[in-house]
Amino acid sequence: MSLSVQAPLGLLGGTFDPVHNAHIALAHAAMRELGLSGVRWIPSGQPGHRNAPATPVEHRLAMLRLAIAGEPRFTLDEADALSAMPTYTVNTLARLRAELGPDVPLVFIIGADQLAALDTWRDWRRLFDSTHIAVAERPGYPVERERLPAPVAAELATREAATLGNGSGNAPAGRILRFAMAPLDVSATAIRSALASGTSSTLSGLPLPPPVLSHIQSHALYRNTTP
Repeated sequence: MSLSVQAPLGLLGGTFDPVHNAHIALAHAAMRELGLSGVRWIPSGQPGHRNAPATPVEHRLAMLRLAIAGEPRFTLDEADALSAMPTYTVNTLARLRAELGPDVPLVFIIGADQLAALDTWRDWRRLFDSTHIAVAERPGYPVERERLPAPVAAELATREAATLGNGSGNAPAGRILRFAMAPLDVSATAIRSALASGTSSTLSGLPLPPPVLSHIQSHALYRNTTP
């Protein structure tokens, strides 16, 4: 595989319903630990592997714009969110590879729990044609090969690397890396539950960027909803 002198670009997908402080911390940790030039945020509209989020896409996009506005290395990719068709990661990555060209190193950022379920994703082995996969490890939540599904463990054994390349540059895709992230016990489900039942005094302590919380309160999002 050819090596590139370009700095790698991080990719972070999800429903972001709502985007919260752990998402922001994950992106910053990946940039710091992996030397990423930035992170492109890719909210889903109608994810193919799960039910569509209850929160309208225009609000999820608005919250993301507010959350990332202060970091110039963060960018927002709205294509999946605005698509009328169900979206799958393998197709998203193929789109980005076609858009960005064959040489820029792409790094798809996931958690250890997502790695453990990687073999349930559509055409998951094809992900490596377009991107590296970087797995965040938190204290108490390490990647343990013996606990992974056998097909995923086999890919990890073959593809795991300490870096994206060597002294000549970075490979554009195909590797699995781990990086450390500080522990943050944040759950979008718990946040939605608190928003559905809380008062303004209790909501101020939620792990949300202040502009995101303001948007939620201004538009009465998550009120009387099922988490």
